[in-house]
Amino acid sequence: MISYLKGKIKNKGNGFVILEINNIGYKVFVASLLYADLTVGQDFEFYIHQHVREDALNLYGFKQIEELELFELLIGISGIGPKSALGIMSIATASDIKESIVRGDPALLTKVSGIGRKTADRVVLELREKISKLSFKDNKLSQSGLGSSDEIDALMALGYSLSQAREALNGVDGKIKDSGERIRQALKKMGK
Repeated sequence: MISYLKGKIKNKGNGFVILEINNIGYKVFVASLLYADLTVGQDFEFYIHQHVREDALNLYGFKQIEELELFELLIGISGIGPKSALGIMSIATASDIKESIVRGDPALLTKVSGIGRKTADRVVLELREKISKLSFKDNKLSQSGLGSSDEIDALMALGYSLSQAREALNGVDGKIKDSGERIRQALKKMGK
């Protein structure tokens, strides 16, 4: 079973890269957050999940082992396949997804195409306890957290991207608990 690959990115396709190793090209599917950072000709190493089906053998690549562990937990849930799990990994960083699940907030997961409220609730329910066992480098959750889904939605309604909203809310003092005040503080930070 393939679990790690290191080579040169030969080409990029729709959601995948071709990784050349000793004149052999491996098609490796990657999350869009990672895909955007990869360039043709770049040397790169991936932690790999090899997914075998009757009609396909697919490789899914991740920059960090923590991301691979989260991906494998996600695909272990009924109704979540590799493509849906990769979609989840594409909307936020692994630590943000982990934090959202630990807080019991499925709203981040429902932003993925094909994942409804019931599936998102099942992910949170099944992974809440398991997620704390992952070997993330920063095992501490941030004091202020991601912000509630309502706070993120409010900032996105004002025209900010998901990542901008998350970043601004992460910068808000953790002592502030009122959602309205957290949004005001985040807007001030983004206005600077």
